[in-house]
Amino acid sequence: MKTFFKELFEYNHGVNQQIWNVLHANADKASEKALKLYCHILNGHQAWNNRIAARDVVPGIWDVHTLQQCLDIDKINYEHSLSIIDQYEMNDIIRHPKIKGKPFGKKVSEILFHIINHSTYHRAQIATEFRQGALEPVMTDFIFYEKD
Repeated sequence: MKTFFKELFEYNHGVNQQIWNVLHANADKASEKALKLYCHILNGHQAWNNRIAARDVVPGIWDVHTLQQCLDIDKINYEHSLSIIDQYEMNDIIRHPKIKGKPFGKKVSEILFHIINHSTYHRAQIATEFRQGALEPVMTDFIFYEKD
């Protein structure tokens, strides 16, 4: 299972980089909403990694970053996720308070899956933003992802 999660996070990082390339090359055409959604993906990923690793949850979930900061955050998130996969058992339970303070516990594997699923959901919204701005959306389907 750990090998599969490593593949998922390699895919996640790879398509995030492809989206970054479009945003960087088309800063004048890409909508503010596309950048905001991209930052939200990165912030959520960082927040969940930090919950697993019992670190302070640093970013505001809707904080917006510069494109250079996004590039750096994505790399850090990817490397942190790989470290988590190596250090934790997939069935370990991570306990933390929900947003409203109620106790909450999920398996590491469930949280890692959530990171991927959450990212996929918002990348679809970015694709819509790209189309509305006359930009070609990135092919982000896992099944079609190929390493460069």
